[in-house]
Amino acid sequence: MLERTENTGLAHAYMQGAAVTRFGRHEGRGALDLMAEAAEAALGRAGLARQRGAIDGVLCGYATTFPHLMLASLLSEKLGLEPHYAHGMQMGGATGAGMVMLARELVCTGTCRRVLVVAGENRLTGQAVDASIQTLAQVGEADVEVPNGASVPAYYALLASAYMHATGTRREDLAELAVLMRRNAGGHPLAQLREPVSVQAVLDSKPIATPLHLLDCCPISDGAVALVVGADEGPVRITGAGQAHRHQHLSAMRDVRDTGAARSAGRALAQAGVTGADIDYLAVYDSFTITLAMLLEELGFAPRGGAAARVRRGDFDATGPLPLNTHGGLLSFGHSGVAGGLAHVAEAWTQLAGLAGSRQVAPRKRALVHADGGVLSAHVSLVLQAEDRA
Repeated sequence: MLERTENTGLAHAYMQGAAVTRFGRHEGRGALDLMAEAAEAALGRAGLARQRGAIDGVLCGYATTFPHLMLASLLSEKLGLEPHYAHGMQMGGATGAGMVMLARELVCTGTCRRVLVVAGENRLTGQAVDASIQTLAQVGEADVEVPNGASVPAYYALLASAYMHATGTRREDLAELAVLMRRNAGGHPLAQLREPVSVQAVLDSKPIATPLHLLDCCPISDGAVALVVGADEGPVRITGAGQAHRHQHLSAMRDVRDTGAARSAGRALAQAGVTGADIDYLAVYDSFTITLAMLLEELGFAPRGGAAARVRRGDFDATGPLPLNTHGGLLSFGHSGVAGGLAHVAEAWTQLAGLAGSRQVAPRKRALVHADGGVLSAHVSLVLQAEDRA
């Protein structure tokens, strides 16, 4: 019989293992190859390698380089799994956290005992730049935004201009976040970009879409991430989850200071029975520097226009009171589609489980994971809690 929680009547769900491949360039390897590598590693870390029937649910994120109609079923076949629940998901950058949220629901309702969550693709080597730009630009409004040639960086540049005007945020402030993410990635052997950068280097990098420059933007990567969510006790428990969806298109955004992030996180925190003050590790989506600044501030972990001041004080350093994206985030670890966001979850698990090795921060109790898809459109928040280790 599954253990029941006191406040919901549902079983607990634990993250039992997580694994990432190296992010960067994987010549000759397709999306399924990378997913399989990450999946095998995660199953091994969860102690489930080659255990027939151990996995009864499979959730798979979409891959723009391999748009198969039955990707979860296909991956299950490749891995030799026969799940009684298999599902592919599409929520843009929020897909990874969204899959973890669904995995928790499947476990808590007794639908599945153990769910494998996987994402990955060869977006760097398996897709031409023009094709990638065109594919991703489809998050724009079809009648006005897309026909006028807007790209994802352009959407975020417009968002940045509005937010900077409203809050007084400067380009130098955004650059501080890029520097922090690169410093964190320098300690991770699987990160794509590990060479240190300075604020001035960010400011001097190639303009992409004013006010964003090259080092304000995440790189395109090959790579994959997988994790196992199950009913059996593990080192990390998923105690809360929430979503919010206020718009899809940038032109429909009501307020750049209320994108839905705070609403999503509020639901996750309430479900976990904690507040933001109880969080001591942050895993926050960072497709662009403006993304990270806006989310940190809307989530309440910095005042409006004040994220950079906390960075300068060292508050978000690995040795600070609230470590942030200790793997380097999308901005430096890399962005391989859905796997890029799922890597935030994997890193949070690794840190809470005390398995980060030389990158390990001081013991942490609770992490808030926050992901967004589109142009700060689809928001998913998770609260993860470290279980007591003997």
